[in-house]
Amino acid sequence: MSSDIRVRFAPSPTGYLHIGGARTALFNWLFARHHGGKFVLRIEDTDRTRNTEEAMAAIYEGLRWLGLDWDEGPHVGGDFGPYLQSERTELYERYLKQLQNGGHIFEDQGAMRFRSPRERVVVDDLVCGKIDFDLSNEETHPDMTIRRSDGSWIFHFVNVIDDLEMKISHVIRGEDHLSNTPKHIEIFRALGVEPPHYAHIPLILNHDGTKMSKRDEGARVEYYIRRGYLPAAVRNYLCLLGWSPKDNREKIDIDEIIRLFDLKNVGRSSATFDPAKLHWLNGEYARELSDSDFHDLAVKELRASGIKIDNYSDEYVRAALQTCKGKINIFDELPAYCGFYFNDNFDYNPEGVAKHFTSENKPRLQAIRDALSTLETFDAAEIESTFKATATNLGVKVGALVHPTRLATTGSNAGPSLYHLLEVLGKEKVLARIGRALTKF
Repeated sequence: MSSDIRVRFAPSPTGYLHIGGARTALFNWLFARHHGGKFVLRIEDTDRTRNTEEAMAAIYEGLRWLGLDWDEGPHVGGDFGPYLQSERTELYERYLKQLQNGGHIFEDQGAMRFRSPRERVVVDDLVCGKIDFDLSNEETHPDMTIRRSDGSWIFHFVNVIDDLEMKISHVIRGEDHLSNTPKHIEIFRALGVEPPHYAHIPLILNHDGTKMSKRDEGARVEYYIRRGYLPAAVRNYLCLLGWSPKDNREKIDIDEIIRLFDLKNVGRSSATFDPAKLHWLNGEYARELSDSDFHDLAVKELRASGIKIDNYSDEYVRAALQTCKGKINIFDELPAYCGFYFNDNFDYNPEGVAKHFTSENKPRLQAIRDALSTLETFDAAEIESTFKATATNLGVKVGALVHPTRLATTGSNAGPSLYHLLEVLGKEKVLARIGRALTKF
């Protein structure tokens, strides 16, 4: 039976790839991979006025970034194409004719409408359970239009025909489509065929209980690509929005998720999107990156931010970035975290200036500069020993030297390990930066 499993993701290219749509695609992909079935990508581009090539490209890019490869669809092909609805008009005409011949269609001011049989429809949903829809009242359930007077097709009709023709076995989609399902079942019945199995997954909500809208930051997959999130982390987090492995784990390898994924473990309650948890989870994935992968992603981010890293040796850049590994959660945090390595004329943090550039600290900073200037070996171990010895000589804690030195050499109150970052900067640069800072007191 596993080879008969066929699911689809059918977005409309009218905007960007929404995070909710990405989660729907992911659940379909997981279901297909778990059962050894097929994941089909179908583009529902019947809205001629709103469809754009840019939106279609964003769908492809977002799915590929998340690692959701499709078995059939655009750029891949398959036995049930074409996979753009705009190229399937002849097929829709044929099924419309079949419904007309069966007495299920009537014309209304140039539009074609489906004549409802006025009955109760029970949807046996794999997530929501059995739901009885009463479609007998014409006022609450009017006969639906399936083709407009201008010849364009309505979603309900072409969606059903494509699912039928592409032999879709399971329709896994957002709960907001649940009310459409009895209408679709009516069309399947009128055509004399069994509908697919339905599974409506819970909506994704903001913390305040509102549905994620286009205006919400983080509603589009492009946002995560741009900010330097790791696709494996975003994919992992999306898995947990409505589905659970039942053991409270949050970081799970994708191969294990595929092995465990079951619609029985999809909850009924709406899923709350927690940006802070995703931020944390991304940090967990970032800390596991190989040195090489971290370096490549970091270089890409720094270049995109406008930092001129190509003005520095590869050895210097690698050493600088190594001090940042494990210290950031997402890559767009990197320019602010380590930009000081590549800029001698940075500004000083105002709070840091008020706290650490004091008359009391000026002689301390001068003392550590003098001590560092005598070092022949300028590495982290020697630098640390020098700080401790100088602190002892001055009768202060090491922190009294560390904090003003960090501010003087980086402009910030926080960042990589001080002794290691000073080693990377090198003796000449460190002495020059401390000297510059001393003029600010």
